[in-house]
Amino acid sequence: MKVLMVCSGGMSSTIVVKAIEKEAQKQNFPLEINAIGTTEYREELQKGGFDLVIVAPQVKHRLDYFKELGEKNNVPVELIPPMGYTPIGAPKVLNEIIKKYEK
Repeated sequence: MKVLMVCSGGMSSTIVVKAIEKEAQKQNFPLEINAIGTTEYREELQKGGFDLVIVAPQVKHRLDYFKELGEKNNVPVELIPPMGYTPIGAPKVLNEIIKKYEK
């Protein structure tokens, strides 16, 4: 599964992405996940191939915009709950990713 994580600048998400990747490896779940900043979102999404976009809590005010572009590109967009946006929250976020994958 290929997931795109959007945060303010793409920097803070790197730690969370690494934790999610580590959890995916533990669970033998095939996951490719990348973090980007909001300014890169449109261009990155248009490259295609994404199964899901997850949005960091600090940019939830732009969720409608992310969902609109996701819809145009046939990619679901979900908000990460604040408690999931930490390395400790990685299992919770991965479980949500897996639920989307199984649909």
